[in-house]
Amino acid sequence: MDTVFLMNSLWVMISAILVILMIGGFILLETGSTRMKNAGHIAGKTILTFGISSIVFWAVGYGLIFGEGNSILGFSDFFYSGYDVEGLGLSGAVFFLFQLAFAGISLTIAFGGFAERAKLSVYLVFALLFSVLVYPFIAHWIWGGGWLAEHGKQDFAGSTVVHLTGAMAALAATMLLKPRIGKFNKDGSANNIEGHNQVFTALSVLLLWVGWFGFNAGSTISVDGAFFGFVALNTNLAAAAGTVAAMLISWIVLGKADVPMMLNGALAGLVAITASCAFVDTWAAVVIGLLAGILVFYSIRFFESRKIDDPIFALSVHGTAGVWGTLSTGFFATPELATVGNAGLFYGGGFEQLGVQALGVAASGGFAFIVSYIILSIMKVTMKGLRVTEEEEIIGLDISEHGSYGYPELVNKEAAAKVSIENPSPGNVPLSSQQPSIN
Repeated sequence: MDTVFLMNSLWVMISAILVILMIGGFILLETGSTRMKNAGHIAGKTILTFGISSIVFWAVGYGLIFGEGNSILGFSDFFYSGYDVEGLGLSGAVFFLFQLAFAGISLTIAFGGFAERAKLSVYLVFALLFSVLVYPFIAHWIWGGGWLAEHGKQDFAGSTVVHLTGAMAALAATMLLKPRIGKFNKDGSANNIEGHNQVFTALSVLLLWVGWFGFNAGSTISVDGAFFGFVALNTNLAAAAGTVAAMLISWIVLGKADVPMMLNGALAGLVAITASCAFVDTWAAVVIGLLAGILVFYSIRFFESRKIDDPIFALSVHGTAGVWGTLSTGFFATPELATVGNAGLFYGGGFEQLGVQALGVAASGGFAFIVSYIILSIMKVTMKGLRVTEEEEIIGLDISEHGSYGYPELVNKEAAAKVSIENPSPGNVPLSSQQPSIN
């Protein structure tokens, strides 16, 4: 067998594994950024919904994106059987698995807007419908030879296809679900509902950062010329710049170097460089990351001022940074690297590519939001609401949806502490007041 074919297949297989491991990063990100009473629910439903999206992608998603059809949607290659694709240069099964991972990541981003208040049944039904009616359309338009591809839309690894699409679904969900109990006061001021484990959140960002090398560099789907190294370098530089920029802006404005904001800056830099990582010089990658880090800080404040409760900041990290990253190629794409579309404004390309990028943002973002909003509105009526009851939200989704806590030992210790306080005895010593509680 051809050595290059084998090397391409091995490289993309490794990249697919890295992208799938990002699901683990999202589990830690969402768990650490929310309260411990919902931790087990978040971890379990994330794995379950990735399973659903995988089955749907195998059955119809891949065919809707890459099948033969028209500029809107593909209509062949359903129930993929593992065959190779002529001219692809690598194993068809490996390419399928790589694309499946992207679809799963987009859905995971969308579910960030559902956190801490949606019913488990809502996750399951929306996972199915999003994987059929939302993601495949946009992926086909840009990556499957659809109408935006015909216009030369640049989105190397998915700032629009994966991140903006997921964020717009999250926006529809946050608007329909309404804020969590206690998020906003009657006077409109917001309360900070802190996540329960900042270390989890930091570790998640590191996992996602590493996984992003599979996301972006793996999208070369080839080892030819080792170009994946350049893409990985741009990816790392943007993430680093986003981290520093978000930390500095929070320090300047808030007077403290806010850790969650710094972590969101790293993710925003990664999201922003995802569209442009193969089309821009290294200095531009730094600029793109820096601006993403600043934008995410003000975007989070903007959505909160609009009384939109976004528990893990999916709208800002994946939406705002996704828009900026998509537009950035219209400014910074070089004539040498722009293998799709044209050079950007700063390289003599005029406003043409910037216009195409803006069109892609408007069409893809608008479609993802409108279709998701319609789907969720219908589900809200037919499923008697999207949200758990007030009592269930207060006791937490671990118990109300699954009947067991993600941290059962802590709950047992708290119960023991209450018993010891209510029934003091020589052998029943109260636990420390510093004992963590399920909140």
